[in-house]
Amino acid sequence: METTQELAWLRFNRRVLDQTRRPDFPVMERLRFLGIWASNLDEFFAARISRMFLEGRGTEAYAAVLDETHAQAELAARAYDAFLIDLGRLGIRILSTAELTLEEKRYFGAYLAEEVAPRTDVIRAEAVRDMRSQALYFASGAAAPTSLIRVPDGVPRVLPIPGRPGMYVRLGELLRLRPDLFLSSKSTRFHELRVIRMAGINRITLDWSDLPAALESRLDGRVSHLEIERGFPLFWRETIRLALGLREKEVMQVPPPLDLRFVTKIADDGPPQAKFAPVAVAAHRAHRFMLEPFKSIDRGDVVLVHPYQSYEAVESFAGMAATDPAVTAIRATLYRVGEDNVLAASLIEAARAGKDVAVLLEGRARFDELTNMEWALRFRSAGVRVLRLPRKKAHAKLYWVLRGGTPYLHVGTGNYHPTNGRLYSDVSTFTRSALLTADAKRFFDALEAGTEPVLGTMRTGAAIQQLILERLRAEGHPEGHAILKFNHLTDPEILAAADACGRSGARVDLLIRTTLTEISPAVHARSIIGRFLEHARVVAFRRDGGWEVWCGSFDAMPRNFERRYELMFPVVDPRAKDLILRELRAQLRDDVNSYELNADGTETQHWGGSHDCQRLEPRQRTRTSDPLTSLGKGADEHRGAAPRAPALHVQA
Repeated sequence: METTQELAWLRFNRRVLDQTRRPDFPVMERLRFLGIWASNLDEFFAARISRMFLEGRGTEAYAAVLDETHAQAELAARAYDAFLIDLGRLGIRILSTAELTLEEKRYFGAYLAEEVAPRTDVIRAEAVRDMRSQALYFASGAAAPTSLIRVPDGVPRVLPIPGRPGMYVRLGELLRLRPDLFLSSKSTRFHELRVIRMAGINRITLDWSDLPAALESRLDGRVSHLEIERGFPLFWRETIRLALGLREKEVMQVPPPLDLRFVTKIADDGPPQAKFAPVAVAAHRAHRFMLEPFKSIDRGDVVLVHPYQSYEAVESFAGMAATDPAVTAIRATLYRVGEDNVLAASLIEAARAGKDVAVLLEGRARFDELTNMEWALRFRSAGVRVLRLPRKKAHAKLYWVLRGGTPYLHVGTGNYHPTNGRLYSDVSTFTRSALLTADAKRFFDALEAGTEPVLGTMRTGAAIQQLILERLRAEGHPEGHAILKFNHLTDPEILAAADACGRSGARVDLLIRTTLTEISPAVHARSIIGRFLEHARVVAFRRDGGWEVWCGSFDAMPRNFERRYELMFPVVDPRAKDLILRELRAQLRDDVNSYELNADGTETQHWGGSHDCQRLEPRQRTRTSDPLTSLGKGADEHRGAAPRAPALHVQA
């Protein structure tokens, strides 16, 4: 089965929406997934649909994508209605304005006058082309729309009602109650709408000085999506649609409220008993590492799997490097940093202490550009050398430290982001391997000099693809076994090689979180969606029983090989390799968070079983010499299927 990247991505987002029905998840966590789904769909219309919108409007593939977004929106609206009942059982309600007391209405009238009205934009309907992306608007008028009222971004969409714990009222409902605070004439019609503009920037930007203008251009990005509430007058809809240059299917009509991202606030405010318990981090090994990271690395490579083993170990490594007087130089690549970042602050501290600190900060990380521009200013003011933006996006993750003449290295699969490090499942490797540390320095120096990196042990660019293709061909026999774990697998050559490998009698396991554009009957494909976001990229090959394992920052997409600087590194230490192979085994066996992706386009949901790859307990079992021998020959013609729970077939 072949499909487009866009439709494959939407199928992933349907699986995210599916988590709102998880019987084993607390109510607030299920509600949080509804907010994640809404945020993801906004990103889809802002970025991921751009190629198809610009080149494929009017095609059957484009129509299929829009049909899927409409179907998901209907499911999300039903999920929201069901959550209102679930929340009511917890004493949490979103009230209508009719349920407010007179005193409460007066209070919220004053709130609107003081906090909202001064920050609200009102524009004439003729200026509909100037609507801001993702902002919530109200159209008002009589026979035709005359005004558009933009709800301020900084005001919460749901407001707690003072004196009534657990009770909320939607901001949009309050605006309907008091339109006189925003309009000079009284309007009898008031309807919600919003648009999403495509937010791409010029990817060949070569310097930081180009970024501000590129970001400003987003204000004029083409509108790809119009969302209106059910009951929106037909004449109004057509007037606005035509003004925006949209086709009928590019308008989504859903029951209010629009923009379900607001449910995240309710989930955040919810009672602890309706949320996940705190993560039981396996801290013993990480704790020893945090006390003496360099001594720990001197004893051998340290590999941690986050979030089950604390991400604080990475921050501690950076913090120690900043304060250790024996450290003289630091090099780091940063992609998504966030607003408050201990590791980034450590780089500033190190520079202020007189160390030689340089950072390759990727200013073109989508939707993080402004935050990274701010960090660039902070770095420069502290004496950190910020490299020019290279020809390609730098997506590699490395932190190189020179201590007493000895280089140390952290290299991993995840961004150096304090929140993601605690919520994403990623692999961290700390080493002082002469081969890996030399490659890391070579990689950084080449990008600083504006040349292509030439590496000895690690791989970058087309060499990543080439190694995977070579190993898949070598595994193409009845005793072969390959495991590929990515966020996205769309590269035609790797897809073809995986298919050929499977048809040769080998077992080929694909663990693909998000985008898989072709599924062959010769491979086993599954997706893990659970409490933590699966983010690690790992490839493993049996190699006549010797298991070769590589990790890195890359996905198997042409863009990662051609238009990004990525790093793929080998896992050589036997204990580290054992740890990662056990992680892969747990995910191949999972029957609690997994979906089998079938060659006919359907998905088989595996919930409610006994193998949960995102629990701590499996990571505390005794190591075995070959963690994947239980997937050995004899279980089926493709060399061993994992035990399966009763399955529900989901049409995708």
